[in-house]
Amino acid sequence: MTETPWKLTAAEGELQILTGVGGPAAKMGHRLTIAFASWQAEVQWRGDEPATARLVVDVDSLQVLKGEGGVTPLTGPEKGVVRSNALKSLDAKKFPTITFVAEDINATPGGYRLGGTVEIHGTSRPHSVDLAVEDAGDTWVMTTSTAVVQSRFGVKPYSLFIGTLKVDDEVTLRFTARHAK
Repeated sequence: MTETPWKLTAAEGELQILTGVGGPAAKMGHRLTIAFASWQAEVQWRGDEPATARLVVDVDSLQVLKGEGGVTPLTGPEKGVVRSNALKSLDAKKFPTITFVAEDINATPGGYRLGGTVEIHGTSRPHSVDLAVEDAGDTWVMTTSTAVVQSRFGVKPYSLFIGTLKVDDEVTLRFTARHAK
């Protein structure tokens, strides 16, 4: 039996990045929740099992959802500045996409381990994620959370005041999607 490829987009889920804040002035900064509004994933099947998966993210679709902490709340104009700084750090004009290609997929209790390659800022590195899959009646719900170290991909985390306030090098990527059965 060969199954039709699954195609998922932001209409079926969320792709977010959660940042921390570091440096001596960390209390002044915000822990950010950033979302990508445009992404697509495709899963190829071999019989009843996923064989490969590919995720392509449009970097320019980055949106700052919220900032927690800090001395004052993160305002709308400040979100625009944060977005601009993030796009500069990611060099979005030169590297307009982030990709993850998994060609080694193995069943685990409660889901799958996806082993593959992630490419950010033109740099590719091996990466594995544990994807939880839940039967929600008429849909499958897939979730994962994984850490990514920006500097391993040539991305310099944004900083202010000569590094006394900076985005943590390690960020957390959180993915959730639903697919109809």
